[in-house]
Amino acid sequence: MSTAAKPLPAGTKGERTRAAILDAALRLVSKAGLDGLTIGTLAEATGMSKSGLFAHFGSREELLLAVLAHGQAQFSEVVFQPAMAKPRGLPRLRAMFVHWLDWTESAELPGGCPMIGGASEFDDRPGPVRDMLAGGQRTWIETLKRALRQAIDEGQLAASTDPEQIAFEMFGIALVVHHHRRLLGYKKARERALTALDSLFQRYAAA
Repeated sequence: MSTAAKPLPAGTKGERTRAAILDAALRLVSKAGLDGLTIGTLAEATGMSKSGLFAHFGSREELLLAVLAHGQAQFSEVVFQPAMAKPRGLPRLRAMFVHWLDWTESAELPGGCPMIGGASEFDDRPGPVRDMLAGGQRTWIETLKRALRQAIDEGQLAASTDPEQIAFEMFGIALVVHHHRRLLGYKKARERALTALDSLFQRYAAA
């Protein structure tokens, strides 16, 4: 596994340049997939030289890992952190899901969630990139399960509720939205997803 480049001091020109490069790379991955991201394609997208990009990323694998780390950090900022302002339990969990949909529909991601796309590319390709993709999604699933356990503790869901089952179904709903919206152009995907989420919560509601 490649060693990630050391982060530059906060606020430096180099750090800002690196962040701008990773923003461009994330948009590129959203449309062309991880396989479509190379030093060459990124140089073309950013107008930078290949040698300039190699100064930030010593190899293509290091670039892919940096882009995924950047994407996961942005996902946390857009999806998780705003939801934490909501009350514990179902309000917070629903906010997470709504922001999750917002993330997949963001204008900054013209081709949808790069991590979902990357998962289909690397699910059968062992290595550091697959490990990072899987690790990020496992972390998100555990976050959903933790919020579900809080909903049980708050008396909003039945004590017999299986958080793993609901997290599994929530993930399935999100994947269907991505599929129907991106591939089929289904305009009601978001509406259907929120209806499915509410039905899921009602099924496990406390008496």
